[in-house]
Amino acid sequence: MRSIFRFGGVAASIVLIALGIGAIVVGASGRSTVNDNLKQEAIVGTPDMTPSGIAREAKAAGLKNVSLPTCSVAGQAVDNGARARCFAQYMRIHALEATGGQTYAQMPRYATANGAGTNDATRALTRNGQPVDNPARDVWVTETALSTALNTSYFAASVGLFAIVMGVALLLTGIGFLLLTTGLLAATGEAIRVRRATSAHTPPAHPAAG
Repeated sequence: MRSIFRFGGVAASIVLIALGIGAIVVGASGRSTVNDNLKQEAIVGTPDMTPSGIAREAKAAGLKNVSLPTCSVAGQAVDNGARARCFAQYMRIHALEATGGQTYAQMPRYATANGAGTNDATRALTRNGQPVDNPARDVWVTETALSTALNTSYFAASVGLFAIVMGVALLLTGIGFLLLTTGLLAATGEAIRVRRATSAHTPPAHPAAG
């Protein structure tokens, strides 16, 4: 039983070190996969994807009460999670410019001749006897799908980074625990050897003469 407790700390340390290494490998692999997939899409930021550039566009489009991006990806390849998130923020502003500042839920369902749109199918433009969907809504759907994919890439990259940080923490904890455990084992072993040596050289006590 004493041996189990003595070497249990060493076993726990090895487990922590193994988990740390595994987390680092998985995290690094995940981030690499995200970056590789983004590179395959060959996305490059447009010249207006700067805080000042998008601010001018938003003002010209009459957008109000809209949070504008503070990052910049103008002329940069979108090849990592941070740039993917930044690009998605600019995509949303571009979509709002195309829809007149309206989100999907705020836009009328059908198209009309005057461009105002309507939710009444009887007042909508028709094609082959069917009301025509509002094309601005299609713009928003496309933007939402693409920006969601980009934001998912950012989330995946962040999770990978978190795994790496946790892996490093586990690795350092395991190494520190291992050093502490082996040090205690060595100190305990030395104390036992000293006690045994002292006992071997100590003469037996003689009873006092009566």
